[in-house]
Amino acid sequence: MSSVEYPEAMAPQLYLITPANADPASLPAALMAVLNAAEFSALLVARGDMDDATYAALAATAVNIGQGAGCAVLIEDDIALARRLGADGVHVTGDPSALKAAISALKPAMIVGAGNLHSRHDAMTAGEMDIDYVFFGRTDGKPDAQAADLAEWWAQTFEIPAVLSQPEAGPGTADSRGAEFLALSHSLWSAAAPDDAMRAIAAELGVSA
Repeated sequence: MSSVEYPEAMAPQLYLITPANADPASLPAALMAVLNAAEFSALLVARGDMDDATYAALAATAVNIGQGAGCAVLIEDDIALARRLGADGVHVTGDPSALKAAISALKPAMIVGAGNLHSRHDAMTAGEMDIDYVFFGRTDGKPDAQAADLAEWWAQTFEIPAVLSQPEAGPGTADSRGAEFLALSHSLWSAAAPDDAMRAIAAELGVSA
């Protein structure tokens, strides 16, 4: 009886999130090192608790570095800043009205992603709009127990790409659960050598450098 060969699951695309309340002085070197360690499709500049001026300065640096590395750079919840900096889009964490405002202002020229989704209903509400992805999990480096199950359900059911945030991901634990994108954050930034940690994860996932 001949064996049946099944195609291997495709490796997820990588989505990087800057550290919550990142230090503008130390981030550039670490960010460049991580982006050089693997091929990332997107970079989200996390807002954290930064004031407007601090966040704008950090975002400007991240846009330059991220776009230079060939990935789309997303600003969190600030349409005007995204436009001013020449970013590639926004990641929206507000309610459906905020998502509609971003879509109206930026589509189709720029990316609009929907985050802060905590239930199937939240995700389906966002998915009915003209968005580019749905994002499950947090952006502050903290885990979300239900994110993986929601991402897996979404990826099996809908065509709009899913992003699973897995801040604790490391060699042996990184798993997108079928989502098209895997978002990495805390485990990288807390590593002794973030670029080495990224290479190890990328090798395990089969992602090119």
